[in-house]
Amino acid sequence: MKIKTGLGFDIHKLEKGRKLFLGGIEIPFPKGLVGHSDGDCLIHAIIDGLLGAAGEEDIGQLFPDTDPKYKDIRSTELLIETVWKLKERKIEIINIDSIIIAEEPKLASSIPQMKEILCSILRVEKDDLGIKAKTYEGLGAIGQGKAIAAWVHVLVKEKK
Repeated sequence: MKIKTGLGFDIHKLEKGRKLFLGGIEIPFPKGLVGHSDGDCLIHAIIDGLLGAAGEEDIGQLFPDTDPKYKDIRSTELLIETVWKLKERKIEIINIDSIIIAEEPKLASSIPQMKEILCSILRVEKDDLGIKAKTYEGLGAIGQGKAIAAWVHVLVKEKK
């Protein structure tokens, strides 16, 4: 058995008139994340972290924004496909820790629902998935409410 780590990051611009999806749930807010898919930066960061731990290419290579089949796709679907890819390689998720960085909306009350959705897809227990929400204290594009970002660290074990 081999223990491996992965790091994921994603950031998307906020735009009026789009739905806001984070952690697999829709959050009521007048702006949503711009992206080829639904723009769920937390899930995108999780995917990148998992792919990195597996030594695979990044999310943009696996699910290119030039492919029309991924246009407006829910990121949960991309995560399901990523988890299956890891399962085929006999890679099991041990732990994921994440931070969502958003000035608004306030996300603390949405985290339990995010964990519910993500744990079922990732096949991990709730105490094996950390999700924290932080602000950028008014600094930069995130602090000005123009973007939302997510950082993720994953720990997996590969059975040989």
